[in-house]
Amino acid sequence: MNDFDALAILIKEFADARNWEQFHNPKNLAMALTGVAGELAAEFQWLTLEQSELSKLSPEQLELIRLEIADVQIYLSRIAEKLQIDIPRAVKDKLKINDARFPKA
Repeated sequence: MNDFDALAILIKEFADARNWEQFHNPKNLAMALTGVAGELAAEFQWLTLEQSELSKLSPEQLELIRLEIADVQIYLSRIAEKLQIDIPRAVKDKLKINDARFPKA
């Protein structure tokens, strides 16, 4: 088992322990994902391009961003589990499609 699969199991166990399965359908999870993606975007909303670079972010800002990224991944993992989508395989497939669509420089 790889790290990605192990995380998916931990995320499912967390939801199961709280009896959240009743709420975790693909539609609700996609809506929640939109919300947490918005929270991630909000961390950058009023920053300039320069201020958004790693070297310019404070440790506190970086930690908030890190946790919002985790929320995004948690919801992605739950949606993928519900729809039996292998995320690493889907990413590889999409990169292959993008490689054909967008020629190398």
